[in-house]
Amino acid sequence: MELILECVVHSLKHSVVLLPFLYLSYLLMEFIEHKGADKAQRLIAKSGKAGPAVGALLGIAPQCGFSAAATGLYSGRVISFGTLCAVFLSTSDEMLPIMISRGTPITTILPILGVKLCVGMLVGFAADLIVRKFGSKHKHGSHEHIHEMCRSGHCHCDRNIFLSALTHSLQIFAFIYIATLGISIVIETVGADNIFGTITRIPMVGELVAAAVGLIPNCASSVVITQLYLDGFIGSGPMLAGLLCGSGVGMLVLFRTNRNLRENLCVLATVYCTSVLFGALCGLFV
Repeated sequence: MELILECVVHSLKHSVVLLPFLYLSYLLMEFIEHKGADKAQRLIAKSGKAGPAVGALLGIAPQCGFSAAATGLYSGRVISFGTLCAVFLSTSDEMLPIMISRGTPITTILPILGVKLCVGMLVGFAADLIVRKFGSKHKHGSHEHIHEMCRSGHCHCDRNIFLSALTHSLQIFAFIYIATLGISIVIETVGADNIFGTITRIPMVGELVAAAVGLIPNCASSVVITQLYLDGFIGSGPMLAGLLCGSGVGMLVLFRTNRNLRENLCVLATVYCTSVLFGALCGLFV
């Protein structure tokens, strides 16, 4: 009981100091998303064959709002299969604000974003090429406006940006605290060597597990993966696998709005397999 109480207090102290930095980060991001969402939507809709490049670039922006909007565009047959995959793979969700709030060096952040960007473009163009050769053509349908998609994913885009940033910061603070507390209790009771040593000793297991966690349609997945990486409990391979898969609520919105289950499963399989593959390659060379 004394050990658990110590973990509770330590985790709270560790998490509270991040709150001001989280709020400032989200305030800036809410402003950018609030002012530029419509322009981004129009840009990606008009990108044509260059869609994967444009989608990957726009997907780098944090939060799940754009991945949800891109899903609506795909469901409405406005963008291609490859473009959607590029957006999902490049989306950083909560990784960036957490790394900024933790004071992570820019020399660490930029390479991660760069890899996610390049992987998104590469896989997006390859997927579109395969679909054009062997797949069926899209049929046009209706799609939801970005604000509808964000509202369905609880992204608060239509609210006052100061209140929205505060709400989002408190939500992520709660996730960080719970994740930190859970990690602390497990580490203190079981031992880091017993847990992470077993995972890292078996090839590919870390990447497979991290990518599966990344698929959870909630920002908690990127929070947990980023926290584990920054605290040194997982390496670059599992971290990259988990963050490549972390598209926020995008995957959930896809299965809710797109009626073609086969397409949805193809998107999920493409994102998951790509994440595991590139995570494993990163683990070998980094």
